[in-house]
Amino acid sequence: MKILVDTHTHTNASTHAYGSVLENLALAKQKGLEGVCMTNHAPALPDGAHLFHFQNCFELPDYIDGVRLFKGIEANIMGKHGRLDIDEGLQKKMDFIIASAHTPCYLPKNEKECTQMWLNVIKNPYVSALGHSGRMKVQYDYETVIRAAKEAGKCIEINSYSFRSANGIFAEHCRQIALWCKTLGANIVVSSDAHTPFLIGEVSAAVAFLEEIEFPEEQIINLNLKRFEEYFENQKGRRD
Repeated sequence: MKILVDTHTHTNASTHAYGSVLENLALAKQKGLEGVCMTNHAPALPDGAHLFHFQNCFELPDYIDGVRLFKGIEANIMGKHGRLDIDEGLQKKMDFIIASAHTPCYLPKNEKECTQMWLNVIKNPYVSALGHSGRMKVQYDYETVIRAAKEAGKCIEINSYSFRSANGIFAEHCRQIALWCKTLGANIVVSSDAHTPFLIGEVSAAVAFLEEIEFPEEQIINLNLKRFEEYFENQKGRRD
């Protein structure tokens, strides 16, 4: 299994990341990737990029040295109501929005509140994927949320970095999420969450597990650029 579009990457516009757009895309090219989503942290996170970064990112070309560049954002969920830290006008413009819960912005108190948070996020027509939902101390009702995501045409992110953190605790969460996605037929994206050019496209930990459980490749939206662009166009149709 080869993932050819990395849907979650950071440039040094997020201040704890270390690569420029050109450096990230150069490494993507070397690794044979077809596309990359640039998804820097939104402003509410302490290291988040300034709002101007997202407003001006459309000045970048769609292709750099043959690699498709999608202009995205990793938006912060600000409460159980599912509100994001960027306004609707900017949400409408972005190619790809990952909605993530980060502790400095908001941490659900319990499983019920976490479940409600994700259900409210799913109602947002501009959100593309639920970000690293296995990398939280508070978990949620997997079946309920993943079923709702499928019905709304949202992707569940399987974040490869999560398999390498917290002494395996988050990895187990991710395994359970992936198994529910397989059972319910929900679509996923497999991402690196790279904060350095050297980790662009590094999804081997997630891929190894997906192969182990025989996860259906037809449910992996970013397997290649053609499939990802088809999903992208379908999502635009849902919003219009």
